Amino acid sequence: MPHISIISASVRTGRQSHRVALYFQNYLKENNLADVEILDLNEYQFPLFNERLEHQQNPLPETLEFADKIRKSDGVIIVTPEYNGGYPASIKNVTDLLYKDWYRKPIAISTVSDGSFGGTQVITSLQFTLWKIRAWTVPAMCPMPKVAELLDEQGHPKDKEALDKRARNFISELLWCIEAKKRMAS
Repeated sequence: MPHISIISASVRTGRQSHRVALYFQNYLKENNLADVEILDLNEYQFPLFNERLEHQQNPLPETLEFADKIRKSDGVIIVTPEYNGGYPASIKNVTDLLYKDWYRKPIAISTVSDGSFGGTQVITSLQFTLWKIRAWTVPAMCPMPKVAELLDEQGHPKDKEALDKRARNFISELLWCIEAKKRMAS
C-alpha cells in the first residue's frame, strides 16, 4: 500500500483549507487506498527559508523530520489556500527547503478558497514552482470552492457522494502516478 503525505499549507489563523486535508485523509483511510499522514505546516512553524536543507550547518530537528517524511512518501497531496491570487509563503518555504527530495515525487494539488473558483488561480504558479524543482505534478487537480459550505471543521463533507466522486478522479490519478513511478524504478 502506498504511503501518501498530505501537506496542509495554511498557517493562517482561522484557516479553512485544513478541512480539505482532513477530508483527503479520511477518504484515503475509509477506502483503504493508502497509508496517510498530514504534515501540517501550522504545527511545524518553520522559520523563513534561508538555505536549502542540504546546505544547512545545523538544521532544526523538525526540518530533518519533515524532510524524512517527504522522502519516505510515495506521493504527496498539497492542500493550499489561495491568498490574493497566490499560494502562501509557507508552501514556497518548504518547496525551496527540500530541493532534491521533490525530484520525480508525484504531487497532486488541491486548491481551496471561500470564493466560487476554489483557488484555481494558484494552480499555475504552484505547478510552475514544482516543475522547476523537477517534481512530478499530477495532471488532475482538485479545486475546492466555498470550502466552508463543502466540509465541516473535521473534514466531513456535507454532500459526501458528490465530493467523493470528485475526489475519486483526483486520487486515482495520484495513485496511478505512484504506481507508474514504482514500475519505472524497477
